[in-house]
Amino acid sequence: MSPPVPEDDCIPGASPRGPALANDLFGRGRRGLDPFFSPRAVALIGASEAPGSVGRTLLRNLTATSFGGLVFPVNPKHDTVLGLRAYPRVTDVPGEIDLAVVATPAAAVPAVIGQCADRGVPAAVVISAGFREAGPAGVELERRVVAEARRGRMRVIGPNCLGVMSPVTGLNATFAAGMAKPGTVAFLSQSGALLTAILDWSRRVEVGFSAFVSVGSMLDVGWGSLIDHLGDDPRTRAIVIYMESIGDARAFMSAAREVALSKPIIVIKAGRSAPPHRTRAR
Repeated sequence: MSPPVPEDDCIPGASPRGPALANDLFGRGRRGLDPFFSPRAVALIGASEAPGSVGRTLLRNLTATSFGGLVFPVNPKHDTVLGLRAYPRVTDVPGEIDLAVVATPAAAVPAVIGQCADRGVPAAVVISAGFREAGPAGVELERRVVAEARRGRMRVIGPNCLGVMSPVTGLNATFAAGMAKPGTVAFLSQSGALLTAILDWSRRVEVGFSAFVSVGSMLDVGWGSLIDHLGDDPRTRAIVIYMESIGDARAFMSAAREVALSKPIIVIKAGRSAPPHRTRAR
């Protein structure tokens, strides 16, 4: 995942390491994250038939388990993808869309989020990489994504993430290999590699999860929003977090203080110990 970003590099008006589109700003409240975990219709922008591609793996995962909703592949170059009717743009998809999963090149993401905003899509998971971690051009792409999301009152997880998995509802909007077993522990991680390692381990020892979330760069949805949501989720009894950077510290502390009164929250913070050679030198 991308390294921590200095506070003075943040987009103007944004919180450190990511411009937070706070729940109360849009009046959605804590239920505003429901589309990420229990959508009725999902549009996959960047769906593909190419072997080994992220777009193909995402589509396979979305259709391999029943989450009780519809899946609409979006690809302007194909009429069908893996046997499902495909649509040129998300604005062409019939009916309401609760969740957009975006797996296009980074340069196309602002326009895609703009189309989602026009379409009234309330939530998007941006899998694509190549944003802030790619330098000034990536920062500008992030600024445009934020502007389009704010225009459409959307919530965004990512970019540069593995995706979202809700084993209790059957949703697998990730490009991980396989699905976690249902359980009562939510696992949130900034490291996609660690998340996949935990997923592999959990399937071997039959440990279940209520939610698996790869937060990526936390352009919008961060720790505070997720803790708030999971604190209200009756299927989640505990929350485990692997944290590389804290992002909006005030939102995190506020949510953690409240939710910890009823559910344990375990945070594993990377980078707090001195390297081994420094420890020996002391």
